[in-house]
Amino acid sequence: MQVPLQFEFQTDLTFASFFAGDNSEIIANLQALAEQGTEQQVFIWGENGSGKSHLLQACCQQAKAKNKDPFFLKFIPNRLPPPQLLEGLEDLELVCFDDIQHIAGHADWETALFGFYNSHRQNNHKLLLAADCPPKYLPFALPDLKTRMSWGLTLKIQPLRDDQLIDALTFKAHFLGFDIPPKVGRFLLNHYVHDLPALWLLLEKIDRATLAAQRKLTIPFLKQILAEQP
Repeated sequence: MQVPLQFEFQTDLTFASFFAGDNSEIIANLQALAEQGTEQQVFIWGENGSGKSHLLQACCQQAKAKNKDPFFLKFIPNRLPPPQLLEGLEDLELVCFDDIQHIAGHADWETALFGFYNSHRQNNHKLLLAADCPPKYLPFALPDLKTRMSWGLTLKIQPLRDDQLIDALTFKAHFLGFDIPPKVGRFLLNHYVHDLPALWLLLEKIDRATLAAQRKLTIPFLKQILAEQP
């Protein structure tokens, strides 16, 4: 059976490939959660594109490296799996739920998650949750479930400041294996996108293009690559 994308581990999404910016505290807490930290539950929140999914995947990768058996699930609107999926997950040492706000209003999911939560916590296992808002603003119909979202450590992902974007581009490009000169990075930011997920995907295309052409990245070459984008 093919594994749906929202269940898959993406091995390139690690702590090493995440540009921390002002989020060193979150990374430290998630690394501790993946290992033997004292926190049992961590809730992270931030705007779309802030890196929540990357951090949850990175936490899973670190847990796997420590011979643990983590589980990752990203909730996608209109594509929610049956809540029976949660059966048996209470036995896993680390469970990560991404975009948990999308189950709000789905009574079957809220009830199932509440039951899972209690059993998983009684087993003293670790839980990592991510959403686009703090726990108190989650529009859950089940009050006790909403309360439990606040039981652990809550951390906000700090978005990248404008002065950090060039450093983030340079970091990401270096991780992929190519160099992006500062003036090329500035051109890209000024003329293309500030949508970070789209920008990271574009960097992967630039990487493939520079590798295929065996050329260094210049502004004229970047313009050529961008002109070929759909």
